[in-house]
Amino acid sequence: MLLDRDGTLIEDVPYNGDPEKVRPVPGARAALDRLRAAGLRLAVVTNQSGLARGYFTGEQMRAVHARVEELLGRFDAWLVCPHDDEDRCDCRKPAPGLVYAAARELGTTASRCVMVGDIGRDVAAALAAGATGVLVPTPVTRPEEIAAAGWTASDLPAAVDEILRRQRAVLPTTPPDGPVRTALVVRSDSAGDVLVTGPAIRAVAAGAQRVVLLCGPRGRAAADLLPGVDEIIEHPLPWIDSTPEPVDPEDMRSLTARLGAVDADQAVVFTSFHQSALPLALLLRMAGIGRIAAISDDYPGSLLDVRHRVPVGVPEPERALSLAAAAGHRLPDGDEPVLRLRHDVVAERPSDLGDPGYVVLHPGSAASSRACPPEVATRIAAALTAAGHRVLVTGGPNERAVTARVAAAGGTDLGGRTDLAGLAGIVADASAVVVGNTGPAHLAAAAGVPVVSLFAPTVPFGQWGPYRVPTVRLGDASAPCRDTRAASCPVPGHPCLSDVDPGAVVDALRMLAVGNGGGR
Repeated sequence: MLLDRDGTLIEDVPYNGDPEKVRPVPGARAALDRLRAAGLRLAVVTNQSGLARGYFTGEQMRAVHARVEELLGRFDAWLVCPHDDEDRCDCRKPAPGLVYAAARELGTTASRCVMVGDIGRDVAAALAAGATGVLVPTPVTRPEEIAAAGWTASDLPAAVDEILRRQRAVLPTTPPDGPVRTALVVRSDSAGDVLVTGPAIRAVAAGAQRVVLLCGPRGRAAADLLPGVDEIIEHPLPWIDSTPEPVDPEDMRSLTARLGAVDADQAVVFTSFHQSALPLALLLRMAGIGRIAAISDDYPGSLLDVRHRVPVGVPEPERALSLAAAAGHRLPDGDEPVLRLRHDVVAERPSDLGDPGYVVLHPGSAASSRACPPEVATRIAAALTAAGHRVLVTGGPNERAVTARVAAAGGTDLGGRTDLAGLAGIVADASAVVVGNTGPAHLAAAAGVPVVSLFAPTVPFGQWGPYRVPTVRLGDASAPCRDTRAASCPVPGHPCLSDVDPGAVVDALRMLAVGNGGGR
């Protein structure tokens, strides 16, 4: 647990060097003691430009910190940036240096840390390090910072409540009834949906002898990349697909028979927060599967044995992991809850692309509302090339016209040249990926490659942003399309991404420590 100091732990007194002015925020001591009791280590991560400006001395600052510990209890580490913005250091938030340093002090990695702060700089520093950021707004927090935050809480105790709830939610409370010979897991929809379900599927696989995955045609290529899957059944589900065919009774009877032939001991039905698992649960009952688990806000009657509920806002990988836990499964020790791919099926990068260390620019998306406008992507390609980056422009077969246009401004056009496994290999050797909210962002997360996220806010960033990988978010988080889930842009001019400054993309790569020679 990483915590900002002023405005988060104690009342914000500008440039305070006086221990007598230290006032904890309401409920801070009790909240911190709950974290300590849960076994979490705590560090304070704070910008203190007053040192650089001479407003107080190091000795005075340490006296303030001693008073904080007197009132709030001991912290395992204190990480301080003593610089001002003009120093352009790597440690002053929103740069991620302090987050990385705190993780080292605590004996862990940034991806296993949660950072709580009161302004956008705190959240941005966490994201840029691959940590989770929680914003607790105060009167000084700007509205655009609140809109951009993936996770907000009303106060520090509320943030701690949710942190501990999410920690408990991925741990099983009861094991399955007896050994699981065959588990049927279900994740329909797109490639990105399947990829973010990967940790939960690995959790099920850890407790089952055999795992069969039911997916749709749009997610099949991603299903082939997932560890823990022994067999795949590909079949469209008309209550899930965004452009469904009419329901064919004979087709449903055929699917039911095929599911019955799996002879599964249990089924775990993974869905997104706006989808229903109940139509498939009915087919699974008809197929004779005796134990079915799913997330359902709707009353399921006798369709579910495990009816799980998840609050709004939980990241999709954690949402799925919590369902796996409710069904009695958890990741084995040593398997972090991050996205992973099967190394044996990820294609090798073509030799004609040169050495690793390029920047992948992926402007398109299956949902046009989440694609980067071509004119913006073109300016980004030109800016990246001018800054000395090698750029590979990627896209599907139906995006060749866009990738050719973008690559003409600077970069190599790979539009239509790769399947998903080939794209995964290219992404794995990149120094960073510049991409919207679409499948390649999750490929990057699975490879541990930093992401500059051109994120259209049609869906919540906290649920669908790149998971546990260093990220910088760009775009207008408060645009009128926010939370509409629109597949095509509902607002003329695509305002959420049309004003992205190419220079901000270059700056984001610098913040992510991506050099123009390909180094990180």
